[in-house]
Amino acid sequence: MLKVLIPTMMMFPTIWLVSPKWLWTTTIMHSLSIALVSLSWLKWTSETGWTSSNFYLATDPLSTPLLVLTCWLLPLMILASQNHINTEPMSRQRLYITLLTSLQAFLIMAFGATEIIMFYIMFEATLIPTLIIITRWGNQTERLNAGTYFLFYTLAGSLPLLIALLLLQHSTGTLSMLVIQYSQPMILDSWGHKIWWAGCLIAFLVKMPLYGVHLWLPKAHVEAPVAGSMVLAAVLLKLGGYGMMRMMIMLDPLSKGLVYPFIVLALWGIIMTGSICLRQTDLKSLIAYSSVSHMGLVAGGILIQTPWGFSGAIILMIAHGLVSSMLFCLANTAYERTHSRTMILARGLQVLFPLTAVWWFIANLANLALPPLPNLMGELMIITTLFNWSPWTIALTGMGTLITAGYSLYLFLMSQRGPTPSHIMKLQPFHTREHLLMTLHLVPVILLMIKPELMWGWCY
Repeated sequence: MLKVLIPTMMMFPTIWLVSPKWLWTTTIMHSLSIALVSLSWLKWTSETGWTSSNFYLATDPLSTPLLVLTCWLLPLMILASQNHINTEPMSRQRLYITLLTSLQAFLIMAFGATEIIMFYIMFEATLIPTLIIITRWGNQTERLNAGTYFLFYTLAGSLPLLIALLLLQHSTGTLSMLVIQYSQPMILDSWGHKIWWAGCLIAFLVKMPLYGVHLWLPKAHVEAPVAGSMVLAAVLLKLGGYGMMRMMIMLDPLSKGLVYPFIVLALWGIIMTGSICLRQTDLKSLIAYSSVSHMGLVAGGILIQTPWGFSGAIILMIAHGLVSSMLFCLANTAYERTHSRTMILARGLQVLFPLTAVWWFIANLANLALPPLPNLMGELMIITTLFNWSPWTIALTGMGTLITAGYSLYLFLMSQRGPTPSHIMKLQPFHTREHLLMTLHLVPVILLMIKPELMWGWCY
């Protein structure tokens, strides 16, 4: 754990002391080397489940894929941001990269924490850099409003979690994930326990976000700069799923009866947000709503609490992290050239940028879960486990996949096909940097097809 955390901490002096000319090169190479070192976590040697460097930080098969995804994303965020941050004063460029690095440090400590209270503190700490990135580097005047939504939705959801954790500490005497699984099962039968159950999960359901408490997400995505959108879609939404997986193990007897409304909301949300996507005119807003739809499926898979559901959820989280991050990068490259996110104003780009149209095509096919990509594997496992739980769910999940295919193709046809308008003929060509960025998103997705057991979680 420390072999990744210490180099991440050492990025802070590097960012502030390196000469301005070499700032971007140095930080990209440093973060990429951290990402490559983090791949060593995937080599699983322990038989007990946990591999720890100390009592507070450890990895297990559930957190490892998410940790590697976090480390992999930092160089990609710096690569994606280079063009539009380059024009700012040097101190602001350094501050921007510092915030991205601090986000990675908090996320490593959140996913690697063995104490639930430490996970909670790091879960909350990720709010601060994200909020500064959205409100300071966002594109439109709405960014303060988006930051407020983001902050207060998450804080209002996670305050009950803090009280629930203190009550758990009081009744069991420990909050260590290593110990709590062996402690006496709690007798949960009163109304107070039902409220405690809800308090444990609501913070994570808001973060995922569950349909109904999702309004902060499209706002935050649309207003954030490209790195903010990437980290939100790829890693911060996954904190919700990860936290739910960790907490569901302790809430067992009550969950059987109390999960119904949440599963219904999650499944209904898949259809509703998919339908909203079909009506979107804003490119980033469409991708943001598609994230809500996919996370609804993940929430359903986790709430069922079967090994297949958990496995499908973690596979879909990893695959969705890479693919939606790639879609946001592509949306940003179009925005940097046309200065508009309205899809109808920038169509027919395939004629101008044929290779980029290939990236769009692959990203959209991955988003609609084309076989044999990991997205399909995750979705199939979750749909199967939901069908096993109740055959009626197949109507909702089937409808959801149909709508997903619809809006993914709509996104591709709207932005890439058709006659090219005369006002966008003289666009700046695509850079090697951007093609490298897309390649670095796609390569892990394709490699995970070959060896999917790296992200199966506990089930192998």
